[in-house]
Amino acid sequence: MRLSHNMIFKSNLNSILNSQQEVNKSMQQVNTQKRVLTASDDPSAMARSLLYSDKIQTNEQYTKNLTMLKSRLDTQEGVLDNIKGSLTRSIELTVQAGNGALTGPDRAALSEELTAIKTSVLDLMNAKTEDGRYIFSGYQDNTEAYAFNSTTGRYEYKGDQGQHKIKVAEGVDIKSSDNGFDVFESVEQRLNVVQNSGLTSTPGGSAASAYVKQQGDFDQFHKANFNPDPTAPAGSNVYDLDITYGTPNTYQISQGATVVHTGSFEGENFEALGIEFSISGNPTNIEFELAKPERDNVLNTIDKLITALDDTTLADADYRQVLADTMTGLENAKNRVSQTQSGLGGRLNTATRITEANSDLDINNQLARAELVELDMAEAITELTKHETQLQASQATFGRLSNLSLLDFIR
Repeated sequence: MRLSHNMIFKSNLNSILNSQQEVNKSMQQVNTQKRVLTASDDPSAMARSLLYSDKIQTNEQYTKNLTMLKSRLDTQEGVLDNIKGSLTRSIELTVQAGNGALTGPDRAALSEELTAIKTSVLDLMNAKTEDGRYIFSGYQDNTEAYAFNSTTGRYEYKGDQGQHKIKVAEGVDIKSSDNGFDVFESVEQRLNVVQNSGLTSTPGGSAASAYVKQQGDFDQFHKANFNPDPTAPAGSNVYDLDITYGTPNTYQISQGATVVHTGSFEGENFEALGIEFSISGNPTNIEFELAKPERDNVLNTIDKLITALDDTTLADADYRQVLADTMTGLENAKNRVSQTQSGLGGRLNTATRITEANSDLDINNQLARAELVELDMAEAITELTKHETQLQASQATFGRLSNLSLLDFIR
């Protein structure tokens, strides 16, 4: 085989270029700390590493979502805690308002403090998130949750029953807020009769009134006998109190043909089923009706007490009814807030567990990806040194071969 001068140069040049390419590749691997630089280096490993990269990026977004979720739940927890503190103080003031020794200035002072509390609670119920959205408005979070309607004279909920959720893991969504309808509007009010005084009585000229005094007994009677069916015939919740005068006087309470209670009494005041009846003119029949169970927000409950405190003409019996209504409404509202806080705590605990699980998953995914495409530095440096040595040898050999001449061997 004839070796030409060009072939020698070309062979040595190719050797040098290949060595340079290997050195460059090894240096790039060391710099990037990656074994697989392109898909052609290891197609299978690259494909699998891309899948792990996608999982890692998704997990990073879940981590951001969890941070947002915890922030919003912590904000709502703080708001509810302040509301509960205000309700606790309102209950204390309601108890004070029941003191029969209160003077006019005393009642005015209670009214003033309750007004301040009502304003504070309204502000808290219209609290916003860090991005300026109302916490308790549901999906209508650009609209304030509560506002006063001057036409009806009541505080009304302006949001909806939606609940925002944040995705924190595959197939896991956690509520990031509670709407005002569930937290504040669904508070049960005191069970009562429709009308306290001026009840329909027979014969004409007689009079009767009915005030709930023993709430526990009345609640039991109401829950067992109230007909909630909206299609029920008129008068389904109207009861007859029939009185027979003698020694002693006797009565029976019935609904239609069904007798639900009987008893005896003396005088013009007696109690039955938790209701105190007051009669005059010897009525033989009295009608009273069970009121429909109601739900209301605490703003209207407090406002009703403020109105009663400011009304110096309100009869004592009616004033006591307002106090009873307020106490029940406030206690139920406070319990409802506590229940919501309990739910928040459960969600926060779940978020913490998911954060830990996502962290473990992220570590596993990063380790798996590293095993596929990342570099063993000791091996890489060894390879780099080897290729640099090869390059230096190729360069040295090329220099010597390019200077060879036949004349060097003729003596």
